[in-house]
Amino acid sequence: MTTFEPLAGNRPSKIALHHLERRAIVYVRQSNLQQVHRHPESAKVQANLQQRALDWGWPRERILILDGDQGCSATTTVGRDDFAWLLSEIALGHVGLVLGFQINRLAREDEACCRLIKVCATFDTLLADQDGLYHPQDFNDRLVLTFKGLMGGVELHQIQQRMQASRLNRARRGEWLGQVPPGYVIGPDCKLQFDPDEQAQSVVRLVLDRFAILGSLSGLMRYLRQQHIDLPYRVPAGPNRGQLHWHRPHRETLRSLVRRPAYAGVYTWGRRAYDPRRQVPGHRGRGRVERQPQDCAVFLPNNHEAYISWEQYQSNLQRLQKQRWRGPLPGPARQTVSLLAGLVVCGPCGCRMQTHYTRSLRYACQRRALDYGVPACQSLAGERLEQLVAEQVLQVVTPASLELSLRATGECERERATLETQWQLRLERARQDTARVYRQYNGVEPENRMVARTLERKWEEALLAERALEEDYTRFQQTQPHGLTAAERAEIETLARNLPAVWRSPQTGVAEKRRIIRLLLERVVVWAPASSQEVTIHLHWSLGTVTEHRMTRPVGSWDQLASTAEVRQLVEAWRAAGWPSRRMAAELNAAGYQTPRGKPFTAESVRQLLTRGGAGSTARQPGSAAADQPAGAREG
Repeated sequence: MTTFEPLAGNRPSKIALHHLERRAIVYVRQSNLQQVHRHPESAKVQANLQQRALDWGWPRERILILDGDQGCSATTTVGRDDFAWLLSEIALGHVGLVLGFQINRLAREDEACCRLIKVCATFDTLLADQDGLYHPQDFNDRLVLTFKGLMGGVELHQIQQRMQASRLNRARRGEWLGQVPPGYVIGPDCKLQFDPDEQAQSVVRLVLDRFAILGSLSGLMRYLRQQHIDLPYRVPAGPNRGQLHWHRPHRETLRSLVRRPAYAGVYTWGRRAYDPRRQVPGHRGRGRVERQPQDCAVFLPNNHEAYISWEQYQSNLQRLQKQRWRGPLPGPARQTVSLLAGLVVCGPCGCRMQTHYTRSLRYACQRRALDYGVPACQSLAGERLEQLVAEQVLQVVTPASLELSLRATGECERERATLETQWQLRLERARQDTARVYRQYNGVEPENRMVARTLERKWEEALLAERALEEDYTRFQQTQPHGLTAAERAEIETLARNLPAVWRSPQTGVAEKRRIIRLLLERVVVWAPASSQEVTIHLHWSLGTVTEHRMTRPVGSWDQLASTAEVRQLVEAWRAAGWPSRRMAAELNAAGYQTPRGKPFTAESVRQLLTRGGAGSTARQPGSAAADQPAGAREG
């Protein structure tokens, strides 16, 4: 500790006149907002250091108190604007004295503390705390300052080590730390247990089960909005702590709910760790890396009551990870007319092929063309590809169609029963709220009209809310189909025996077909070289089996047809024999030949093949009679 030799009054000898000509700054800081609100006396003690500057000779108007860094940790300089401003003022020579309650109040980070001491020594600025006054240009004072700064870092490390060891010890016992997931509360043993509110439990189960069926967060959110289902939430702090509230479903809330292993009865600790390489200055919370549950520091299966099994949780997580815009994994199903949207993968490059709707459906691989400017890989018409996939799916599903139909019927009835339960719980809660308000109104003294008027208004509002909910429930019942009768079940069984007819029926929507395909297929890999009419298709089924198929596709020129040379030879021979074009077209159609567009031959297409020498069917050449006609007319 430094001893003072006063020159005049109480001023130490280290304080020169040029120090007094500059500012004296008192730096006030507390580590977090909780300390700011619960311990305001600490800030007052730090601010009282201005009295020491007054005693040392600084006028009051040249003493500045910096308290803008309240609630900011000293482990980093990011976000501490007052500290950055203080360094810049010292470097400009505007500061003669910096006061802090302790040196570690200024900076707990070794690098920041040493930088502050070095800047003060360079520009002849004094430092002071409750123990004394220090001149950084003096060797002994600088040694004391450096040692105090290092001790502040050591103290911080020890505090963090003790707190981390305590948290880890509790985590190893399976005691819940942090915010409780919706649908759970903390029990007497400090472990999670089901929320005592039946509606909260029912909603969480509904969300997890519906995601397993729909496989998409967007579809799940639309379903919850359509059914007017809100999510439960218990207030973690404040005067309403522990009270159950309800809020509208949000996409990120649903994503967090699906990703949490706690709903599978698994306790994890350390699932989101900091990666210093990914931290972004000025953005608190950035740089976190989410680990797999099995890789966490604490992984305790079957630690508490579970809403779903571990297998279902992993399945939901895999389906959530597949919802990407790029890459070979299938994307989420969307409301389009394509059956295979998001499932078709380019064989040569492995990217997912985009779906295009112009005059007809097409699948095109343009990912690398968009990203790197290289030529597009391949494209093909989608109609024949979807026909082939539908035929293969029907061959797989037809033997089990009856069982699938009965399971679908049972699933529909279970869904209706679940929604009915949700409505009954909502109605029960509304009636309870109305009864509570009525009891409050009935218990007030009649002459106390100031309170009675308020309670009467609340009672009327509760009655109106209950009435509106009952009307919504009536509309819901009118829109929901009733349970299946024996005759309807018999009709379903009859239709199940003829599944191809049901598949091709106009009443069967694209969404139902796409859902069946996605349950059976993981992806459809396609090789469609531009120089050939042949297309190779690999179907990757859900159980791991891969089947190979081939088909012919419509192309744009005669050169891409494998049978062009054979057809031209026949046509040349028939022309030498004097056959008319119409007869030649009939013979080619009878033999099973087709034009590049996959259409039957006509007299015009035969003349085109003869006169143009096998040129592209969609190209135009000067002087040809068919050049001014559309391609569809030239090919029939």
